[in-house]
Amino acid sequence: MNVKKKVIGELERCYSLAMLHYQGKDHFLCAAEKVNNCYLISLDGEIEETVWEGPGGVMTMVQVPGTDGQFLATRKFYSPNDSKDASIVVVTPKGKNDWEVRTLTNLPFVHRFDILQAGGKNYIIACALKDGHEYKEDWRFPGKVFVGELPADLSGYNDDNQLKLTPIKDNMLKNHGYYRHYEKDGSTSSIVSCDGGVFQFFPPKEAGGDWRIEELTGDAASDGLLLDINGDGAEELCTIAPFHGDTVNIYQKKDGKFVLDYTYPEKLDFLHAIFGGEICGRPTWILGHRKGERYLLAFTYENGAYTAQKLDEGCGAANVLHYVHNGKDILIAANREVNEIAMYELS
Repeated sequence: MNVKKKVIGELERCYSLAMLHYQGKDHFLCAAEKVNNCYLISLDGEIEETVWEGPGGVMTMVQVPGTDGQFLATRKFYSPNDSKDASIVVVTPKGKNDWEVRTLTNLPFVHRFDILQAGGKNYIIACALKDGHEYKEDWRFPGKVFVGELPADLSGYNDDNQLKLTPIKDNMLKNHGYYRHYEKDGSTSSIVSCDGGVFQFFPPKEAGGDWRIEELTGDAASDGLLLDINGDGAEELCTIAPFHGDTVNIYQKKDGKFVLDYTYPEKLDFLHAIFGGEICGRPTWILGHRKGERYLLAFTYENGAYTAQKLDEGCGAANVLHYVHNGKDILIAANREVNEIAMYELS
């Protein structure tokens, strides 16, 4: 794979990335982990607007389906040790560099969330890294997963009128990993990873129905996703292990259970960025780690073996985003450790 890199912006502690359809065009968002800006950026890599200048603490951003540029975002999650005041906010464009931000729900330690679709309805799923703490690196209070139906009109939510979410799974120590999975019937589900394993959450297929939770593996994981990377017609489970870990594992499903099939031989300190999908016509898993050599790697399956290609080094990607623009595969990386928003053209 050929790689052409371009640094398109500088943002201290850049972290979160998301696609946004607004004013008839696709754009993407990039926001900071600490108190700093959120930018609206064109697919060509031009910074178009400043959505906000703070307070930051943005782990996740997701467009509200069917809207013109409205999205949800986490706010004030600054680190696992500084996120008691975290919340999910509704962000609505009002004009150039003018975006209204209102509270949807206060949810301490909310790290990842998403909007899932099933049975013609939108559902919100929110993952809290932990449930409390009293001192730095206090992990005595495991996290939870919360869910709720997302109303079509979010205009009435604010500090005084918040959306109520219901916990459906608790005792999730270091509840860090999240990845959206697309089902064959057009619905979406969630891959949630923690020290207790990797779980898949399915929203109700009918109004008023129950959520379904499946355990994919009981092995500890920081992040995970499902992708048929070897082209055998069955999805493999790819994980980072353990929490903010250094190990890449790939599982194959045998007799209805995921069994460890491959471990990447090199240790990659503080693995964090993760993407799985088709790049340049080939199933690919992108990984980035934030300490040591800080590689950005592309994993594929070729000639009967898993392989990894180095796309960049010394960058320390927190998150990555992929899209196709003008027939070209584009990877965007929030290279947190060097404060750069980078665009990689892959061919």
